[in-house]
Amino acid sequence: MSIKQRQEIGIPLKQVGPIRIRGVLDDELHVPLATLETPLWPSVDRGARVSRLCGGVRTVYVDGRMSRSVVVEAPDAQAAGSILASLRGSRRAEAARAVAEGSRFARLLDIHGEVVGRLLFVRLEMSTGEAAGHNMVTAAADRVLQWMLSAYPELRYVSISGNFCTDKKCSAVNGILGRGHRVIAEAVIPAEICREHLRTTPEKMVEINTDKNLIGSILAGSVRSANAHFANMLLAFYLATGQDAANIVEGSQGITCAAMEEGNLYFSVTVPNIIAGTVGAGKNLEFARRNLEQLGCLQGPRDGAGSRRLAAIAAAVVWCGELSLLAAQTNRGELMRAHIALERQGGGSVGARPK
Repeated sequence: MSIKQRQEIGIPLKQVGPIRIRGVLDDELHVPLATLETPLWPSVDRGARVSRLCGGVRTVYVDGRMSRSVVVEAPDAQAAGSILASLRGSRRAEAARAVAEGSRFARLLDIHGEVVGRLLFVRLEMSTGEAAGHNMVTAAADRVLQWMLSAYPELRYVSISGNFCTDKKCSAVNGILGRGHRVIAEAVIPAEICREHLRTTPEKMVEINTDKNLIGSILAGSVRSANAHFANMLLAFYLATGQDAANIVEGSQGITCAAMEEGNLYFSVTVPNIIAGTVGAGKNLEFARRNLEQLGCLQGPRDGAGSRRLAAIAAAVVWCGELSLLAAQTNRGELMRAHIALERQGGGSVGARPK
């Protein structure tokens, strides 16, 4: 066999749950997660158990868009600023037409820009239907770019991607302007459930979230992030459903909130950059299609509802895993004992509850 011949690798996959989800969907689902960090399965499963006991995780869909930024050079900064103003104003409809003429699904939502010296960075934000939309928005951005170079002959091409997108890199702009699906998952957990099933208290959860996730993240210089491990759950979910796993760079950003509510625990995760879809590269693989069907994301009109459902499920999975890990860390030694016990028993069985 040639060393360059296509090969495949196997990543362990297990079902967790069921997770009780409300809001965007009203369902109770087993969710596939593929990971080499095998204690993740029972950890998320513990959060799933809490979701059922507290009446469900409510998901709130805030926004969805995919972005690509082009960069061109103008004769001077004044010209660059004038062109940006016209793109956002009088000639916006022409840019939108360039997007729509080449795609059945891509539609221009907004244009943002930055001028740096003579350089003009134009961030094009689009809806992409059922697709995550990387290739769709790049193709659409290329059409807009060709139109710009024709409409403004004084411009010089620099790059189809100017890093103001920002694709697969940690940045502030994605959290501010959006890249992917922005979803919030939240629930109020009664104090007795915290004690019995998480072996902690609401007060301890609020304290660790403030001290670790908020203050610790500030000290680390985290960019629009205050969470324990969003990336763990998103990577496992992305791999199981045929997504581009490199997008956990954006997905790792997000904020965990914990607060007291009449003696109980309010717990939420805000996940601003869930980049996932139900069509496109990777989704035609047998395992991915099977898992997407299981999650109910291939049913109904193909108008983007499937990808929104998928994003809401992803946020609920993040909620489960974030809750469980933080609860474990409120107890000295529990995290390491659990990891050792689960790894020694052969990879962490769903439903396992180490003492």
